[in-house]
Amino acid sequence: MDIRFSGVTKIFHPDITALEDIYLEIPKGEFVYLVGPTGSGKTTLLRCITREVSPTRGQITVGSFSLRKISRVDLSYFRRDIGIVFQDFCLLPHLTVFENVAFVLEVVGAPPREVKERTGEVLDQVGLWYRRAWYPPQLSGGEQQRVAVARAIVGTPAILIADEPTGNLDLHMAEEILNLLISINEFGTTVIMATHNQHLVDTYRQRVVAIHTGRVARDEKLGRYELDGRP
Repeated sequence: MDIRFSGVTKIFHPDITALEDIYLEIPKGEFVYLVGPTGSGKTTLLRCITREVSPTRGQITVGSFSLRKISRVDLSYFRRDIGIVFQDFCLLPHLTVFENVAFVLEVVGAPPREVKERTGEVLDQVGLWYRRAWYPPQLSGGEQQRVAVARAIVGTPAILIADEPTGNLDLHMAEEILNLLISINEFGTTVIMATHNQHLVDTYRQRVVAIHTGRVARDEKLGRYELDGRP
């Protein structure tokens, strides 16, 4: 699904402008790094895409959905097409690796056979089938994040949003997670990754959208993390 921001401004009460006059288009199947200082508006922009927040002004369309006017019923269906990976994993510690991933399909009423087969497929894809019976506390940070990625993609979303997915990982594990996201993108999933990791952005070149004080400051194909000494 294409993503389009048209003149989007978001103001939080009482007068905090998080985004200001954002114009941005992300075609289906693109990989985008979202960079910028802490507090620049990156997370708010991502939350607008998932419709966790609604813009104060402007329009956001994702595929055929207009997010300012979307109904509750359509919103639930729309969100099934979006996978989200967080910095802090957000796994359920009392469930096994397999159960953490399968849970996503179970809550939408997928048949048990489909749940079992699809969960096995994605765990194999992220290299964790052999850890399927383990619990999150038994895993390394990198393994936990791979479980989080598996959980995000088990429903075959059109869009994968990753908010600082490598922030808690060392360089080796961060590269593993990024390569996994790139491989997912190669199968047609749109990936939007907010990051402060300059090494990853500069080494694994993709489109870079830089946000500063709520505005799009730079938008480059095969861009770098910094331009003239600033993100």
